[in-house]
Amino acid sequence: MDFRSSEPPAGPRRADTLPATTTAAVKVVIVGGFGVGKTTLVGSVSEIRPLTTEETMTQAGVGVDDTAGVERKSSTTVAMDFGRISINEELVLYLFGTPGQERFWFLWRGLFEGALGAVVLVDTRRLEVSFDVIGRLEERGVPFVVAVNSFPGAPEHPVEELRGALDLPASVPIVRCDARLRDSSRDVLMTLMRYLHSLAVTPEAS
Repeated sequence: MDFRSSEPPAGPRRADTLPATTTAAVKVVIVGGFGVGKTTLVGSVSEIRPLTTEETMTQAGVGVDDTAGVERKSSTTVAMDFGRISINEELVLYLFGTPGQERFWFLWRGLFEGALGAVVLVDTRRLEVSFDVIGRLEERGVPFVVAVNSFPGAPEHPVEELRGALDLPASVPIVRCDARLRDSSRDVLMTLMRYLHSLAVTPEAS
């Protein structure tokens, strides 16, 4: 066989390679209940082609997954979403989106390994799906911020009412966002970075 005529194996796209100026990388997890927009956020903000593990929802999930409020949803993340965004020339965030259904929560242990912080996406139409998610983060001691995703027709509540409903301390930031928009999603991640920095400077804030 004449290997000289063989085409070289395809490498990563230029857009997917890590910037040469990068000196630090941080792992961040995007969590939330079923259908709150985690895959959308990772996809909208990632500077590389995001990795997704979405599968078509089937009859097997009927009676198992709580689809109240998201009945039109036709696919779901079954392992994780992955993306990357450069905050500046030196700092890169690796984004890991978690599956929302409780039956896939056993995967969280691996996804949270080495994570510096988390973003909790919230849908005000279904605040109750966020309670267990926030509880698990608090049990693990993972710092997090809450991002209220804007859905058409979703009720808007003052931040302090949301804080009370979610039983969050005053130190945890709550921001509004539209997970479909890159700038809005990036602002959420910047809020998390500022919060993590504040905890590093004044640990008692946690």
